[in-house]
Amino acid sequence: QVQVEESGGGLVQPGASLRLSCAVAGRTFSDYIAGWFRQAPGKEREFVAAVRGSGGATFYADSLKGRFTISIHNGKPTMSLQMNSLKLEDSAVYYCAIRPGAVGDPMKYNEYSYWGQGTQVTVSS
Repeated sequence: QVQVEESGGGLVQPGASLRLSCAVAGRTFSDYIAGWFRQAPGKEREFVAAVRGSGGATFYADSLKGRFTISIHNGKPTMSLQMNSLKLEDSAVYYCAIRPGAVGDPMKYNEYSYWGQGTQVTVSS
């Protein structure tokens, strides 16, 4: 059983920063990709960023490059997402997801096996 848990969401003003964390427990992966996705009301789930456990290669949605940074900590399947210069349109539920192995497209949500419950990020003035 793999448990994935997000934390760090909240209500912030435009221009502020927020850091989301994701903790994974229950299994050790020899290699994996950990990703963040988000879903706003009435919209499809969209890719935010991903990082490979082995080697640390990162992947970002083009529209978020430069504002968001994904990191792995201490070689564990635990990661964070630093979000800077937040905009109103960044408001969404943010989900952490894990996929064993590194074959395939890290931007496709249906390739991820384990998901957290999500954490709400609201950007509002």
